[in-house]
Amino acid sequence: MVEGLIEELIRAFPFPDPRESDARGLLAYGGDLGAERLLAAYAQGIFPWYDEEPILWFSPDPRSVLRPAEIRMSRSLTKRERAHPFVLKMDTAFEKVIRACSEIPRPDQDGTWIGDDMIEAYCRLHELGFAHSIEAWCRDDLDDAVDGPLDQLVGGLYGISLGRAFFGESMFAHRPDASKIAFSAFVRQLARWNFEFIDCQVKTDHLTRFGARDWPRSEFLEALTRVLEFETRRGTWRFDGEESAAVS
Repeated sequence: MVEGLIEELIRAFPFPDPRESDARGLLAYGGDLGAERLLAAYAQGIFPWYDEEPILWFSPDPRSVLRPAEIRMSRSLTKRERAHPFVLKMDTAFEKVIRACSEIPRPDQDGTWIGDDMIEAYCRLHELGFAHSIEAWCRDDLDDAVDGPLDQLVGGLYGISLGRAFFGESMFAHRPDASKIAFSAFVRQLARWNFEFIDCQVKTDHLTRFGARDWPRSEFLEALTRVLEFETRRGTWRFDGEESAAVS
């Protein structure tokens, strides 16, 4: 049975059957970005994606998914990560991360889909312990100031956690490999926490290189129902041993 809170939200905020979405994955429009409706949407395999009102709700087929235990890393990225170029943190700068993501245009477009209303809504989910940020920080001179304060947020990502699933939303990088290193360390952390999958939503070459693959929507929805039986890991997240200044 689906976790009690999530089950209540699904009953309170039902959506059309995701199998009724069109070829693009568009399922419904309207509603709001209230925390309860957003959580109910994710729990039903649906997410918002739009430029202007009305809000558009999607459930694409196929669905890009990454199992944490199956992550792949290139030799060059592994070598770069071992050099510890960044300090990695979680949930210390959620609003900064989402605002940095909002400044990155989508491919072949001038604008972004992360508007002020989206930022406000996901910051609220963060306050409630459902949304999380993963951050790559840099100092002005990491070699000479290893114990000094962190000066620059140079990469990161954010998303939603329900049950043993993480729904990735967006990432950014202001330094080479910053978001890649943050993401790879985060995926390994999810594996240690026994998360079953990361919802990458739609296929990208970037995530495919990490091991993401397309699932039929029916397979995704079945897996989602299963992982929602587990209690959601709410609250502030930390990497194992995050007090240290380098990636393990």
